[in-house]
Amino acid sequence: MKITLICILAFILDSILGEWQSFHPLVGFGSLANTLEKLSNKGNFLKIKGLLAVLILVLPLPLLIFFKLPNNFLGDCISVFCLYLTIGSKSLKEHSTKIATALEHSNLNLARQNLSLIVSRDTTNLNETSIVKATIESVLENGNDAIFAPLFWFILAGPAGAILYRGVNTLDAMWGYKNANFYNFGWAAAKSDDLMNLIPARLTALSYSILGDFKHAISCWFTQGNKWYSPNAGPVMASGAGALNITLGGDAVYDGVLKTRPQLGLGREPIYNDISLANNLINKTIYLWLGATLTFNLLRKLC
Repeated sequence: MKITLICILAFILDSILGEWQSFHPLVGFGSLANTLEKLSNKGNFLKIKGLLAVLILVLPLPLLIFFKLPNNFLGDCISVFCLYLTIGSKSLKEHSTKIATALEHSNLNLARQNLSLIVSRDTTNLNETSIVKATIESVLENGNDAIFAPLFWFILAGPAGAILYRGVNTLDAMWGYKNANFYNFGWAAAKSDDLMNLIPARLTALSYSILGDFKHAISCWFTQGNKWYSPNAGPVMASGAGALNITLGGDAVYDGVLKTRPQLGLGREPIYNDISLANNLINKTIYLWLGATLTFNLLRKLC
């Protein structure tokens, strides 16, 4: 029961406070990561250096929390705060809703500008359909990365697990690129993120399927998900698109280079109203996970 209450309180805190606008711990973590990368991403043995950099950055705080977190009211408060810091449900909804609002008022330039804050692709020349697709893809993928994966690791390993996941996921976002600068140095960050998302991404995909068009979602997950360039984002976005009965994916431009991407989902092209439907799917999935956690803890007590 206690772990469920902690999770609920963390989501309530997130719904009230949202993402910190300044002095967020992840900002400091990112600055430290940038400094370490500049010092070590040169010369030989870059994969080893990248692995050491990941270990140096992500292990100390989770280990400290794991071994020193008090088993009392203070420890519970710290647990709530740690989970709150690692999830971003309100921020995800706010960013995507700003894009939908701009499209509703036919302001493509503002929609492109808002979209550029949450995706890495080039947004300058995107039309309305491409903007909507990119937004929903981000909502579905970050539903896992910014909500359900940290929640999974919190349930499994407490606040140390959630903090560890958020650190690895952040380093993957910073270093996990297959370009000349990060192909070797960022290998450990990318593989660590793939490993930590292996189970939660599939639980997220299953949740999207259950809460949407189950038949289409499952079909898209197993026929399209494995064709995506990311082993975890593919199942999540394919099942989400199928659940919503829309098509996502398709070619996109990254750093001036056209990247060929397969289609995800089935059905019609999405419109700006579908951004709200994607956010509703995320909200329902949050309730499903919290309900499942509560049910599991109750059954464990009864047994």
